[in-house]
Amino acid sequence: IMIPFYVYYSMFGFQRFDDLAFAAGDMLARGFLLGGTSGRTTLNGEGLQHEDGHSHIYASTIPNCISYDPTFAHEVGVILHHGLKRMVEQQDDVYFYITLLNENYAQPGLREGTEDEIIQGMYLLQEGPKKTPRVNLLGSGTILRESLQAQELLESDWGVAANVWSCPSFNQLAREGQDVERWNLLHPTQTPRVAFVTRQLDKHAGPVVASTDYVKNYAEQIRAYMPKGRHYKVLGTDGFGRSDFRSKLREHFEINRHFIVVAALKALADEGTLPASKV
Repeated sequence: IMIPFYVYYSMFGFQRFDDLAFAAGDMLARGFLLGGTSGRTTLNGEGLQHEDGHSHIYASTIPNCISYDPTFAHEVGVILHHGLKRMVEQQDDVYFYITLLNENYAQPGLREGTEDEIIQGMYLLQEGPKKTPRVNLLGSGTILRESLQAQELLESDWGVAANVWSCPSFNQLAREGQDVERWNLLHPTQTPRVAFVTRQLDKHAGPVVASTDYVKNYAEQIRAYMPKGRHYKVLGTDGFGRSDFRSKLREHFEINRHFIVVAALKALADEGTLPASKV
């Protein structure tokens, strides 16, 4: 069995062949779509509509398109292995959309035991110090690295501990949560199931801040599955693309480490943990 790999600029893909992507779903196609230079702040200078802040929203509308926005090589490896097992071994009629990056940075390597959580769409990448106040920082793709930098700034400048969560697929997290809601709706007398996002965050106190290189709707999909009473703030790249250095674009869209820090402090103030003057 041959499994095709199609590599292209992420937004030149879904924006140009969205009809064909739906047709691939209708035809029960299998394979990998690999969207390079993904994200609204990565491929700059090639036209405002070409900067990809929305391809994962497109992908989410096709039921048998399984999409991921990984940050690290070990995540890509786990996802590709999982995709091959589903499409070849299990003969599932699905195809995978995986966004890829082209920046140079250190790769932490796979931590054994996180493979299943990577596939489900969310795992604890780096736990913060055991102290309060605490926050949880969610990220994917290139902007996860801004969450890691924000973790350091919160600790050194503000005395706030932060857990950093890698979320390779907000789409998969949302779909699982919707499946749980449907099961609970149809089984009202049985013990309710709990969404994966809820189970992951339940064990870690503090408000949640998500930042990605995509429009806010991408990470907003999981708001319904936050643990009860938990503050959730989403940062995203809404608006037209711009041409500038990546660092300037991430400042412009307010998704970089500094805005993540401000959002975390504001969430702590909103829940009454910090005074608003500190924000």
